[in-house]
Order: sequence, then structure tokens, then C-alpha cells
Amino acid sequence: MSFAAQHYAALAVCAFAAWGAGACALALLRVAPLDDPWLEAALAAALGLGLYVLAFQGLGLAGLLRPPAVGALVAAGLLGAALRVPALRRALRGRPRPPLTAAGRAALAVAWGAFAVSLVEPLSPPHAFDEMMYHLPWAREVAASGRIGVYDWLRYPWFPYNYNLLYAAAMPLMGDVFPHLLHALAGWIAALLIYRLALRHTDRVTACMAAVILLAVGEYANALIDMGVALFVLAACVLLWDWRADAARDPRRLMLAAFLLGVAAGSKYQALTFLPLLGVFVLWRERRPGVLLAGLAVFLLPCIYWYGRNWLHTGDPFNPIGARVFGFTNWNAADYRQQVDDVRVHAALPNVMLWPALLVPWCVFWKARPAVRAAFAFGAWSVLVWVATSRYPRYMMAAFPMLAWLGAMGWRQLYLWAAAGVRRWMPALARAPVPRIAGGALLALLAVVGVQRMVVHARMVAATPEAREAFLRANVPGYEVLRYVHAHGQGRLYQVGLNDAIYFAGQPAWGDVFGPYRLSDYILLPPEALARKLASQGFGTIVVNTAIAPYVDTQPGFARYFAPLFVRGAVKAYRVLPTPSGPTP
Repeated sequence: MSFAAQHYAALAVCAFAAWGAGACALALLRVAPLDDPWLEAALAAALGLGLYVLAFQGLGLAGLLRPPAVGALVAAGLLGAALRVPALRRALRGRPRPPLTAAGRAALAVAWGAFAVSLVEPLSPPHAFDEMMYHLPWAREVAASGRIGVYDWLRYPWFPYNYNLLYAAAMPLMGDVFPHLLHALAGWIAALLIYRLALRHTDRVTACMAAVILLAVGEYANALIDMGVALFVLAACVLLWDWRADAARDPRRLMLAAFLLGVAAGSKYQALTFLPLLGVFVLWRERRPGVLLAGLAVFLLPCIYWYGRNWLHTGDPFNPIGARVFGFTNWNAADYRQQVDDVRVHAALPNVMLWPALLVPWCVFWKARPAVRAAFAFGAWSVLVWVATSRYPRYMMAAFPMLAWLGAMGWRQLYLWAAAGVRRWMPALARAPVPRIAGGALLALLAVVGVQRMVVHARMVAATPEAREAFLRANVPGYEVLRYVHAHGQGRLYQVGLNDAIYFAGQPAWGDVFGPYRLSDYILLPPEALARKLASQGFGTIVVNTAIAPYVDTQPGFARYFAPLFVRGAVKAYRVLPTPSGPTP
């Protein structure tokens, strides 16, 4: 079986199990079915992923997050799926299929093409940025021990790691490429959700455009957690809207929405920014204390561990971002300022495909569709919070599905205005087959762009061990040095300038710009003092990326206290030598 087929077969098993778990939960709770079976299936899949996160959290706290337990839970989900398939088939069989217009067929073709392109993106080995800095290292350590732990050598040891639990569960069984697919799975389910939501409240062309925008701007090539957060927030909003539309205000949908928001809040702090808006939405319609307390309890169930642990151990439930209020622990004030400054440096405008969302109040759906106005309120809140807090594009990703829908409505309105302008000012041109020619040219352009993107990502797929090794050597600075140190190093490892490669150290690698092992406390020391400090803390090896920190090993006397171990390009590994009056490593 080919590399891609093997991974996608395993992902299909996971997706089917997640849908089965969620569908069984909906059936057991006797939640009234929606009028759209595909929308309900997407919600069930999102709920199933949240249930697996909660189950893996329990296993991790008990020290039992091992392949046998994971396999048993997946098997249970598959059994649940088998039991629920007949009901889904009956619901789909009885659903009418409206005829497709030419525009609808073209839009569907573009959406399927965008989905096909995105299928290639997750198949590359991990090779960049935050996934190698802390997402995958954390998952690897949890997978190795079977227990949730706090790893002080990571940049964010106290982060809420709900979605990463899926990676920890999968890595012993499927390796480190599979977390990419699990992250992408959340994006694909979100794309289905936003497509069905837009189809329900706008039209098919807008729905396809929304899915295409989300498939284009989302993250499908890495093992971050932002698409997971986006999925849970979106699913919660869909459930809240249906709860609002229910005359009986059935609290079960409210509870499910609260649970999914709790999973999101236990995956990333940014999910908390949606609570004021959604809290007002709920309180405007529900004031029964029992229901509200139950909703709060369900919300806390999947996330209270992370915040309670942080508060008990560090005094800051939002460690490290709450340090100015709750006090500094592993970070200091300089670390905090540096992080804020770094986010500001990387501030940028959102993707241009989202900009037409500003035009939604003038679109054809605005007056007659309350869901459109609610979606706009959500998008406006998301953008305002984002502008006030970071202006870093990835921190807006939790709102991307809804913004993609809003952007699609805006682009559709721009087209309608342009067409009206042509009919008014250039009637002769309007009578010519210009729309068909322009539409065909647009489809051709999208096809070219999609193929180019697919080719770029296809070249990054490493289907054999040899191809993987060659890819990592070419794309991960310090890869060979870190692997050598893992095999031949002595004592603990301290690294300088390789933060986004430490996953491939294969072991804990201390040293970061923030935290108790911050670089500024080490690398500015004279060689003798540096060697003494490292040795006193059990460090036997130091790896330096001299392209980033050329001053570390060029100081006079450095060779008296550090012996070279291995060099590849600008990355050098040294053994810490014993100092006359200091402890040996």
C-alpha cells in the first residue's frame, strides 16, 4: 500500500470512528435531528473528536494513554458508526435533491478541486516552526510515557494541550506525519460544516466559495492546533444557532455547544475570546440557573484540568499570558515584553480573500437572513478582538470558517455590482457571451493555481525512509547535528538557535529565548563561566547555530572548555569539558 493510501486509510478509520462516537452521543441524548443530514454528520464528527480528546485526557492523567487503550476506543467508535450508518442512509435517501444550475456545477467543481489540492498538503514530514518547537515534542513525550506531563524545556510547558492529545495517541501507531492529517481533518470537517451552513442560509455558489476560501487560507500542512480550535468553535456556533431557533429551547444542544467550546478552550487560550460574545447570546435567551450552571459544568469538563493545574502550580491559570495579573513564574517581565514585541513584529493584514466580508451588510442576504447577521456579528467581534490583542494572522484562524463564509458573500456581492454596472453602462457587452468567457477564464486560472500548489506540496512528500532523510537534511537546519547528538551526546542537551528543530533532537533540548533556561542567561557568559554553569546543571552537550549566534564559539578561550563533536554547515555541537574547580558533566 502506498504511503498516501496507507495514511488516508488510517485517517478514514479515525474520521469514521469520530463520527460514530458523535452520532451515538447525539442518539443517546435524543437530540432532535437537523433537517440537513450532512450538516448533522459534520457536527457529529466534530463532537466525536471532542469526545476522543476528553477520553485521551482521562487516559493521559491516569498514565494509560497507550496504543491498546487508544485502539480500544477507536474500535468502540467504529462499532458506534456501524450502528448509526442505517439511520444516516435513511435520512439521506429521503432528502430531495434540487437541480444544479450551470453556476452551481462550476462552483462545486472548484470546491472539489480545492479539496483535492489540500489532500496533498499534510503528507510532508514535519519540518517547520511551532509544530517542531512544542506541539510535536509535547505529543512525543506524552506518547512515550503514556502520561500527561509538564516539560520545562518547551517554550510553553503550561499550555492547554487538548488537541495535541490526538497527536500523542496517534504517533506510536502512525508516526509523525499523521498529526498533520489529524489537523487537516479538523479543517476539512470545518469546510463541510461551513458549506452546509452557507447552503442552508444563502445559496450553493456562496457555499462553494466559502469552502474554497477556507481550504485556501487554512493550515493543512502542519501539526498545529488552530484548525481544531476553529472546528470546535464553529460547531458550537452552529449548535447555538439551532438552539436559538428551537421554540422549546432544548438545553441539550446548549450543553453540546458548551462542551465543544470547552474543548476549544482546552486547546488554545484564544478560544476564550469568544466567550463574552457567545455568553451574551446565551444569556439573552436563557436565564434558568439550573441550565446555566449545567452548561458551565459541561464547558469546564474538557478544559478545567489545564487551567486548574496552571493555577495550582504557577498561580497563573493562563500561564504565561496572565503573568501581569497573576504574577510571573517561569517567564519574567522581559520574556513577556519580548513575546509581545515579537507578535507585533509579525502583525499583518488578514488574507485578501477575507476582506470582502466587510461588504456583507450590503449583500442580498442581509435583510432576510438572521443567520447572516449573526455570522457578521461573530466575524466583527473576532476582528475587533484580534485588532485589539495581536493583529497576528494565525491568531485569527479560529474565526476563519465564519470569515470565509462572510468573505464569500462579499465576493458574490462584488460580482453582482460589477454585473449591474456592465448592464447599465455597457449594454452591448452585457449581451455578448462575456460572462461565460470570464467564468471559463477564471476556472482555468484557478485550475492552474491549484495544480501549481499541488505540485509544490507533492514535491515535499517523502514516501520512503531515504526520501524522508534527504528532505529533512535539506529543510531542517541542524537536523544531522541533532540526530548525531542524540546518538552520541553526553548529559543534557542545551541548544542555541534551533528552537524550531528540537523535535528532531529525539530528547529534551533546553534553551529558548523565554523561560528559566533563556539564552540571555547563558550565551553572553564568558566561555569558562558558561561551561561551569552548564556543567553544574547537568548539561554535557551544547549545539549552536552559528548563523544565528556567531558570537558563542568565537570568544577567546572557548576551545579550552568545549570540545567539538560534530559540525554540519553553520550548526556545531560541542561537548562541555570539565572545569578545574567545577563539577564534571
